[in-house]
Amino acid sequence: MSRLNPEQFTAVHHTEGPLLVLAGAGSGKTQVITSRIVHLLSKLKIPAEQILAVTFTNKAAREMQERVSRAAGAKAEGMLISTFHSLGVRILRRDIRRLGYKPNFTIYSDSDQSGVVRQALSDLNIDAKQFPPDSVRWQISMAKNRLISPEQYPKQSNNLQEQVTAAAYPRYQQLLRAYNAIDFDDIIMLAVQLLEKVPEVRQYWQERFYYIMVDEYQDTNAGQYKLISLLAQQHTNLCVVGDDDQAIYGWRGADVANILNFSQERNGCKIIKLEQNYRSTATILTAANAVIRNNSKRSDKALWTASDNGDLITLLIADTDDEEARQVVEQLQLSQYRNQRPWRDFAILYRSNAQSRAFEEALRMEEIPYILVGGQKFFERKEVKDALSYLAVLANPRDEAALVRTINFPRRGIGDTTLLRLQQWSLEQTTSLFDSLGKVAEIEEVSEAARKAVAGFHTMVKQEIDTFTSTNMASQITSLFKRLGIHQELYRTIDNPAQARKRIENIEQVINALASFEERHPGAGLADFLERIALLEDNRKETDDDRNKPLDAVTLMSLHASKGLEFPQVFLVGLEEGLLPHHRSIDEDPEVAEERRLCYVGITRAREKLTISRCLKRRKYGTWEERQPSRFLAEIPRELFEGGLADENQVEEVDMGMDFFARMQNL
Repeated sequence: MSRLNPEQFTAVHHTEGPLLVLAGAGSGKTQVITSRIVHLLSKLKIPAEQILAVTFTNKAAREMQERVSRAAGAKAEGMLISTFHSLGVRILRRDIRRLGYKPNFTIYSDSDQSGVVRQALSDLNIDAKQFPPDSVRWQISMAKNRLISPEQYPKQSNNLQEQVTAAAYPRYQQLLRAYNAIDFDDIIMLAVQLLEKVPEVRQYWQERFYYIMVDEYQDTNAGQYKLISLLAQQHTNLCVVGDDDQAIYGWRGADVANILNFSQERNGCKIIKLEQNYRSTATILTAANAVIRNNSKRSDKALWTASDNGDLITLLIADTDDEEARQVVEQLQLSQYRNQRPWRDFAILYRSNAQSRAFEEALRMEEIPYILVGGQKFFERKEVKDALSYLAVLANPRDEAALVRTINFPRRGIGDTTLLRLQQWSLEQTTSLFDSLGKVAEIEEVSEAARKAVAGFHTMVKQEIDTFTSTNMASQITSLFKRLGIHQELYRTIDNPAQARKRIENIEQVINALASFEERHPGAGLADFLERIALLEDNRKETDDDRNKPLDAVTLMSLHASKGLEFPQVFLVGLEEGLLPHHRSIDEDPEVAEERRLCYVGITRAREKLTISRCLKRRKYGTWEERQPSRFLAEIPRELFEGGLADENQVEEVDMGMDFFARMQNL
């Protein structure tokens, strides 16, 4: 208790009635939650089984359990520290028979769910090729997260996909019940139904938990909010901890209104703000506060620190995205050399995973070890390999691995059986697989429909090879991908439209990388470009395979993945309109509140030094596009930057940002 500041101390000791702890970034919220549990167990002698703590991940639950056990010892035995879904399963295992299921129900995986959706579509005579089961499953999942039952799902819609979902959802649920199975989203939804419909079940759980604590409350969705509200209805000793300024998961159903409205919905609610930051310098916190205060719907708080101002913010303005990556890596190397820092002290944070490509290349060229958090390395991503395979086939049609990868992407009716017969015929005739495609009419084992598809693919590829030139390669590849309909294929086959857009952005980055290579190496061809990528991959493997060295590498990650982490030095890159804030968010929310919170999260990941970068122009499908500075850059006071932004070019750039933001407001 002696280590707690006054606000933390108050939060720990206020145990009766509703409590809202607004915990700013780096304010020690985990310390408060665990200390509060220990206080209940050790000082107030509350039985462990009457305390419930809920968080979002198994890792967070384990860490919390370990801390409490170390501090409270045997008194903590029997206490439930759980994720939302583990709690839901516990409730369902005890009483799900009240909803017509058996207690030994099965929780279906994503692939299992897709199979059931496929069956539901078949029962309704709906073509699964036209309406992919994964897409329907995703829409059902989003409905369940909002506690929308099959009966409540809107039947009238101008969107054909939504009409299909409305028809399939009831049948899907009937099939799950017949199999005595539930899906992941049912865990919360059915637990809520059980508590609402069966008074004795609700009473059991309400009496069981006298004290309830919820971490990261700003990330709760409609179902999680309802579940906790029902459990806390009787004793009202509900403590929620979170920060509305770090609510960045609206795209997956989280509702920031849950934390913003908490005190109004509960009589006698006490609000405690944890504003003292133990992570960052005063300069970094001042910048973060200046950005986030521009959100109109937020709780009033401002981070502060007892430490000194620290280093000013460095602003890098690069001509291009490749130059941005080069400058960032150069600054990183300089800081590492001057301060003798390990590589793990540095993080590069970006809005979109597709941005990692330029930084991965720059780090590899300098043989700097790095780890990519929250995704595969750029050139290892499936869609990137698919795109590069087309380039490989154009460069060398005898590249059988690349040919196999492209022959049915996008889908054109050439299945595995057909491919196997083509390969067998190729071996028997001692000819290349590509030449065999041109002679498919001679292969009797191949069906007429497959022959037509194979012949069409061969003709298309041969025409591309015959007409392809080593000038304006990026433009030619862009046209090819458009003719192939790769974008439409990704939207059709990937259940989550947001995930499909990310993969499309990655393919765009392949074209941008090719365009950049053309610019730096005039006269080089596709084979040279592919060779360069292969050499970069080979260099990287040498670093990855050195297992004896401790992991010491620069971290690359998206802003979403960075939440909850911290680094001595952070590079926040791509502060441009259309990237941060992202163009999709600007269209959906002109106030870009969640994008501003993302920027705030990125700034507050830095402990000692923050560097911000942006470009004057950036490639889009290989062609240059002028970039406007992010409005968030204009919201940071000039005096926080090195030299007070005395450089005329930098002042002009920030003024452009302010003018652009003003124009946006007027529009």
